[in-house]
Amino acid sequence: MTLKERISNTSRRQWTWFAVASTALLLFTVWAGNLWLLLFLFLLIDIYVTKFIPWTFWKKTKNPILRKALEWIDAIVFALIAVYFINTFFFQNYQIPTSSLEKSLLVGDFLFVSKMSYGPRSPMTPLSFPLAQHTMPVVGGKSYIDKPQWKYKRLKGFGDVKRNDIVVFNFPTGDTVATNMESVDYYVLSAYNPNGSEGVKSDKRRYGEIVYRPVDRRENYVKRCIGLPGETIELKDDVVYIDGEILPNPKMTQHNYMIQTDGTDISSKLFSELGINKDDYSNDGMAGQRTQDLANADSLSMVQLGLKINGDKKGKLYYSIPMTDEMVSEMKAKPFVWSIVKETEPKGSGLYYPLDYQQDWTRDSFGPLWIPKKGATINFDTDTEYKVAAYNRCIKNYEGNDFEYRNGKVFINGEETNSYTFTMDYYFMMGDNRHNSADSRVWGFVPEDHVVGKPLLIWLSLEKDKGWFSGKIRWNRLFRSAKK
Repeated sequence: MTLKERISNTSRRQWTWFAVASTALLLFTVWAGNLWLLLFLFLLIDIYVTKFIPWTFWKKTKNPILRKALEWIDAIVFALIAVYFINTFFFQNYQIPTSSLEKSLLVGDFLFVSKMSYGPRSPMTPLSFPLAQHTMPVVGGKSYIDKPQWKYKRLKGFGDVKRNDIVVFNFPTGDTVATNMESVDYYVLSAYNPNGSEGVKSDKRRYGEIVYRPVDRRENYVKRCIGLPGETIELKDDVVYIDGEILPNPKMTQHNYMIQTDGTDISSKLFSELGINKDDYSNDGMAGQRTQDLANADSLSMVQLGLKINGDKKGKLYYSIPMTDEMVSEMKAKPFVWSIVKETEPKGSGLYYPLDYQQDWTRDSFGPLWIPKKGATINFDTDTEYKVAAYNRCIKNYEGNDFEYRNGKVFINGEETNSYTFTMDYYFMMGDNRHNSADSRVWGFVPEDHVVGKPLLIWLSLEKDKGWFSGKIRWNRLFRSAKK
């Protein structure tokens, strides 16, 4: 059959489906800004109009086993394609892996994440295996092909990122990853290593391979948005200030406390009733219980820590126990509890953003730090070293410029300059479990192109400390809102 005959025999239904499919392809091409996608028009023409390629040849085979097998393959391929598009543009599943947002979201919560809330991104690495973030299941290895890589674009969503939104995003410093320690910031690992990044790269036994990942293939994180573009954030004695105004803590905010008892052991049952996970009060296999008998403790040190001495008794201490204000009140009501003291962090004891600038910031006393905003300009005429440390990653790694700082001067794309205008919005994210959260206080800002979506609801919740027949499924959390 000639081409003319094939076209003349095309039904109105075929032309309609071709028009719908080609229109969708054209719109997607314009949005993605990649004209190579128009090559798929030839594929659509053959599928719906000319039919030179017998796409459904297997339906006519007389071998029932072969026909059935090909039916299954056809269904699986269609399902994978459908899942790819749904996962990319509409909804995504996400499991809470750490305790950084307890008690708002718990370890083992499975979230239904909406890509439409903030607008879906175009896939930056479009050739990838569906449902695999960066590693192939079972077999291992990369789940995506590095090229082509498309530029960041985002459709308009139902809204913008707002303060106190819980947001799923790609790990900002996840561009470089030590495969044996994927959950740890590579740049923090390098800062702690005596030989810096070279020491990390050379110790493959400990750190594994060092790999680079594109934006959309980095680990997914979830935190609460505290600071918005153009604002200045500061923490003073654990109080958050935005542009000088106090920001109330979320209702379920946790901090680490020291609990002093009269010597009585706090039972695992009581910890469980309060909602404190085993990992939060025990380091089994490492250092045992987070407890200390204070009988031989220095009295002056105890007084300095705010602990009590009752006659000749000093009691027992539980330390680094994360609790909400409500949990603290419940624990204080126990007759065997002498005192509960919030833990503080000495200045200079931790690594906080920006890592390559000397400061005495802590998890509770941090900043002030200005959050970059699209279209806003920063000048390098004062506090240059600080500004370079705070914003060079935004300018270089996130916005794709060559950045150098030498002899007290800033060079961007090879030219000396005294200013820079940002091309993206940035956000400051924190966990509700304030003393046990690696967040923007450690790795800095979250660029807008890293934002994945907004959790809508908890569709499943599993308690890791319990068995399937002893309360593993948290039934009271199923289908609860995840937006609080």
